[in-house]
Amino acid sequence: MAGDDFAGLLRELKERSGLSYGTLGKRLHMSASTVHRYVSGDVVPTDYAPVERLARLCRATHDELLELHRRWVRADALRGVRATEAAEEAPEAAQDDGEQVREEEEEAAPQGTGDTLTGYSAPNRRWNRPRTLLAVTGAGAVAAAVVLVANLVPGHSNGRAQDAANVTSAHSPTPTRTQSQGASGRSASPSPSASPARSATASASPSASASGSRRNSADGGGDGRDPGGVPVTVGTTPYYWDSPCDQSFLVDRSPGNVPPPPAQQDAVGWATALGAVAADHQTVTLTVQGTGARTVVLRGLHVRIVRSDAPPAWNKFAMGDGCGGGVNTKAFDISLDLGNPLVHPIGGQRDFPYKVSESDPEVFYVNAHTSAHDVSWYLELDWSSGGRSGTVRIDDHGKPFRTSGSGKPYYAYPLGGSAWEKISDY
Repeated sequence: MAGDDFAGLLRELKERSGLSYGTLGKRLHMSASTVHRYVSGDVVPTDYAPVERLARLCRATHDELLELHRRWVRADALRGVRATEAAEEAPEAAQDDGEQVREEEEEAAPQGTGDTLTGYSAPNRRWNRPRTLLAVTGAGAVAAAVVLVANLVPGHSNGRAQDAANVTSAHSPTPTRTQSQGASGRSASPSPSASPARSATASASPSASASGSRRNSADGGGDGRDPGGVPVTVGTTPYYWDSPCDQSFLVDRSPGNVPPPPAQQDAVGWATALGAVAADHQTVTLTVQGTGARTVVLRGLHVRIVRSDAPPAWNKFAMGDGCGGGVNTKAFDISLDLGNPLVHPIGGQRDFPYKVSESDPEVFYVNAHTSAHDVSWYLELDWSSGGRSGTVRIDDHGKPFRTSGSGKPYYAYPLGGSAWEKISDY
């Protein structure tokens, strides 16, 4: 199963590190038992951030981090599918249990006709009496509730009987089967009521967007079987880096008014609070997944420029200092300085098309960069499935991504330091 595959890789990384569960828990600020549940596969975390921190602490390579993220996405999606199946099977199991109880009662019931009982025993009587008492008590409670509601419902007295009948019908214990719309608590299935700040929508919609640092749903509803739905979801992380030195931000504040650099999983909140802009380059992570069993073909990825101006004269702050050289990540590269920028595969990344489904997602890294402009931009993902096709717009919380060039001097926060320091030798 996908959850076992995810836990298996996590277990390999833990065993290779030689660190105990207690040591890992202390460094990750969580209990050793929680770490053990992750590694053993008893629990699939609802957020990828603690998984990534655990893997990095175990010195996972870049390729291992990519594979771990891919397996986590699949395990998280299949967990929702299992929850849906369990919810659908629960009423059937309850009905089977009820039938079994009735059969046992019939077998234990006294034999006879009329008022003459044969084969009656005290144990059977003691066993049936609580069940009978509960049934009578429950019926009395329902009747009392009906009378109370009927007297409280405004209107003429001749309408109270009908109101009471409606209440009785509404409280009927007959189980009803419900169909879950989502694959997990993270909205893997599209919903018409999804928040614009958490959704990737077809470009035909004027407010279409894909955003958020976790997972996002495609608006329009459907699970791949609905002819009118968008059959893919796109999870977007607007700021991703292999090491802290790979990312800088422009902030319109003095160094004394800028808090220390955040961990990667907190970058969205940090940048939003400061009104920060990605400096020089920005790597966006896209997790694309189908919403049903039907395969969806991803035909192409395009960049759209909304605005291109001169870079703002703001201070530049690096998220790390002295990290060494970066890693050549498999990614798609976008040069925002070009008049008509295109999406090019780099680092061994193959070009489109790709195929995805609910159980087989794809993770893409898009590296956009500029040295001379302040650029607002978004992405469009073309898809086709079962004779239908469309385009999903991908942006940052309902607004375009923004990446700006910067000057050479910058500020860094040294390891173990207490304040930003200006770095002139760039």
